[in-house]
Amino acid sequence: MTHDEIEGVLHFLRLAEGLKTTPRSGWTTSGERESVAEHTWRLCLMAMVLHPEFPGVDFARLVKICIIHDLGEVIGGDVPAPEQASLAAGKAQDERRDLLTILGPLPPPLRDEITMLWDEYEAASSPEARLAKALDKLETILQHTQGQNPPGFDYRFNLQYGRGYTSAPPLIAAVRALLDDETERRAREAESAPGARG
Repeated sequence: MTHDEIEGVLHFLRLAEGLKTTPRSGWTTSGERESVAEHTWRLCLMAMVLHPEFPGVDFARLVKICIIHDLGEVIGGDVPAPEQASLAAGKAQDERRDLLTILGPLPPPLRDEITMLWDEYEAASSPEARLAKALDKLETILQHTQGQNPPGFDYRFNLQYGRGYTSAPPLIAAVRALLDDETERRAREAESAPGARG
């Protein structure tokens, strides 16, 4: 790399640091808002511990996709899953535009690689992208079932969230079934709490 390319990489990394403080709709077990970076970290950890069950998946490519899948959110922020349905294609277009902005300082080969991986993820066009999508949905649900969520948190939304990506293969479906059981339990607890509407 040239001096200017190194400067560009450092500028990009400084911009990406914003994901550490970009909040998501999930809450941690200590009752703090989860950041996009925290979500991405555990998504990568899930990929690492589950990938041996998917021998046809290129692990390096899977992890690269997991690392960059929400990178554009450093500019536009996270859109909570319940709101994503109303935005449809607009969310993806906005996030891609923001991704291209943050990638601007990188040398063209790196910028092109990350853009290609993001497009692959968004289209779920490879085994790695489909697995990343499934794990992304499962990590979100896992956090929702684990976190100290505020009153009125909509647990039942998760019972349908991401189902198209998490109904197969068998291991993903099994993880989903366990998380659905936990979601149902948390929903019942929330609905029976003092002051709950019902």
